[in-house]
Amino acid sequence: EVQLVESGGGLVQAGGSLRLSCAASGFTFDDFAIAWFRQAPGKEREWLSCIISDGTAYYADSVKGRFTISSDNAKNTVYLQMNSLKPEDTAVYYCAADRSMCKGLYDYWGQGTQVTVSS
Repeated sequence: EVQLVESGGGLVQAGGSLRLSCAASGFTFDDFAIAWFRQAPGKEREWLSCIISDGTAYYADSVKGRFTISSDNAKNTVYLQMNSLKPEDTAVYYCAADRSMCKGLYDYWGQGTQVTVSS
């Protein structure tokens, strides 16, 4: 069974940090890139970052310099380190497996983890 399971969300004060995890199972991890998205209430889903198995990473301008994506291939897990969090970062955060190596063809999605940043 294919699974992407996000964890690490929670409530944090503005300026704080969180590290999200996306644990993958049921497919060949190295054959996919992993992307992070978020969706705030009433807003469209926003692409944040993507990492390929060789470590090549891409970021949206909105999070560049504050968020860092990384991968532990031995654990089939991708992380999103989020620093200097702002109230506008409040959203449900999702990871997705991209078979096109960060070109936007997503085969699998996680259920999401809530991040709430208080002011």
